[in-house]
Amino acid sequence: MSRTGRAVVTHGRDFEIREYPVPDPAPGTVLLRQELTGICGTDLHNWQKGLPVDTLQGHEVVGIVEALGSGVSVDYLGNRLREGDRVVFHPRNSGVAYGFRGADEPFTGGFAEYVYLKDPVNCIIKTLTPPQVAVLAEPFTVGVHSALRAKVQIGDTVIIQGAGAIGLMCLIAAKITGAARLIVVGGPAGRLELAEKLGAHVTIDIADYPDVETRKQVVLEHTPRREGADVVFECAGFLPAFPEGLEYVKQDGTFVEVGHFVDSGLIEVNPHKHFLRPNLRLEGVWGSRHHHFVRAMAVMENEEFPFADMVSHVLPLERVKDGFDALNGAYSLGGETVVKIAIQAPAS
Repeated sequence: MSRTGRAVVTHGRDFEIREYPVPDPAPGTVLLRQELTGICGTDLHNWQKGLPVDTLQGHEVVGIVEALGSGVSVDYLGNRLREGDRVVFHPRNSGVAYGFRGADEPFTGGFAEYVYLKDPVNCIIKTLTPPQVAVLAEPFTVGVHSALRAKVQIGDTVIIQGAGAIGLMCLIAAKITGAARLIVVGGPAGRLELAEKLGAHVTIDIADYPDVETRKQVVLEHTPRREGADVVFECAGFLPAFPEGLEYVKQDGTFVEVGHFVDSGLIEVNPHKHFLRPNLRLEGVWGSRHHHFVRAMAVMENEEFPFADMVSHVLPLERVKDGFDALNGAYSLGGETVVKIAIQAPAS
């Protein structure tokens, strides 16, 4: 193909839009036209730390099949795949995940006009869902993995720390796996309103209870016999939320750490108080696998939840820095609360 496409390259905390030749897909590969790519908390945290090399970020992608390499005729589930089909893909593959590769591998990140799925191990699924739903496939996959790892049971009380995209995805996943009482602790208020729309029975704004000990008492009051939750998901990604969340777990309960996909440092905990005395089960969720992705897409295709309402802002490629700055600041953009920001880069 004698044409070029644009892609965002991140180095340190700087963004640069570069032009690359658009490849003809080799055998076994797929070339997509990007429709939307979500800015993930992992993208944000890596950017906050400063990426040491030129990197093509963006791993929450929905796109349209532009061209199929020879030998590619079906998606991961065996559905017929043709040019013009809308697809999503799991970023994990046999090598470095999509959205985390160097600038010497053009179009391997989603903040670009094209995405080149060239890895021999791809999980591509055709979808009929709208772009603003499909773009959430990867984060919902994390929620599905988290709920399965937690072994949420029918009738459980569940506390979710953090009302960002991952927290909301864990909320939905916990609801469909049987949770009877869902409590979300986080902010800002706009995100908590969305949490209620998605099924939260109680929302607690951390701005209203900035003192941790006071907040703990308020949270526990909403649990049966004030004993805490059967399952707590830490999705805030802030170090102090970890020991705080441990104290929300009831005897014999489960704590699931979801929010720290990148190394944010150390936090002090008390092994006796936080783990042994409550007989607590600790689970850590690192991304997800292809089978989680398949399960997540099956749920999203049913259209039972207003997933699209989570995409609060869609920005053009040129405004990718505005999106990162909003997520790094007051969670507001254009006077509206930020939940999920998606980057749109329609190819010219």
